[in-house]
Amino acid sequence: MNMSLAAELNPLPFYQPAGDECAIFERAWRNRLPLLIKGPTGCGKTRFVAHMAARLKLPLYTVACHDDLTAADLVGRHLIADGGTVWCDGPLTRAVREGGICYLDEVVEARKDTTVVLHPLADDRRILPIDRTGELLTAPPSFMLVVSYNPGYQNLLKGLKPSTRQRFISLAFDFIAPAQEERILIGETGVAASMAQRLVAIGGALRALRDHDLDEVPGTRLLVYAARLIQDGCEPAVACRVALIETLTDDPETAAALREIIDAAFGG
Repeated sequence: MNMSLAAELNPLPFYQPAGDECAIFERAWRNRLPLLIKGPTGCGKTRFVAHMAARLKLPLYTVACHDDLTAADLVGRHLIADGGTVWCDGPLTRAVREGGICYLDEVVEARKDTTVVLHPLADDRRILPIDRTGELLTAPPSFMLVVSYNPGYQNLLKGLKPSTRQRFISLAFDFIAPAQEERILIGETGVAASMAQRLVAIGGALRALRDHDLDEVPGTRLLVYAARLIQDGCEPAVACRVALIETLTDDPETAAALREIIDAAFGG
């Protein structure tokens, strides 16, 4: 389980708004509403949550959900120490105690019996029962529960139960307009505007192959990776090969087709 705590003094992470999502997040937080964010991989969901946590000066606990995630991983467990046992809070419990944000990334990857633990926190009760310690925690006003998932990966076996989903308000994310994406690349990496424009054009061309040659298309994150390599002196075509082509496909023919797109963008 990947957990991270963003301290209150962390600088505000760069984020380029695509619409009114920042205002909606703040309204949800003020009104103690849990939030569900849905969108494709690399479209900025995780960065958005980190940005808002820093903006609101709240501690952030991020959990990368997976098939083996248990309720104890979220809530906590007893551990052996110095010949006895001590209770160790999980990220969800710590976020409740501290009045911070608990962010469950790709929540549909977690087992359904695990996500049930969220129910009393995601309705008007805002409580977290801890059976193993006998505690019943009431979430303070500043606590917020945020979850995300990629709708493109949903199937009959992996999806949020209606009883879980209808406890949240929801935001839909997608790849943003080219001009906004160019500003992200420049703001994140300092790359020249002309190079940011080329990279965004490449990203758009590759995304047009969705449902055809590529199962997964590049998100803004991968374009940022390529821009960072280029800004460090890497040849643009090489940066795009390692950040985009090799990441997106293992098929030689598909890789060759992607390389043609990149070579055309850089006059190769």
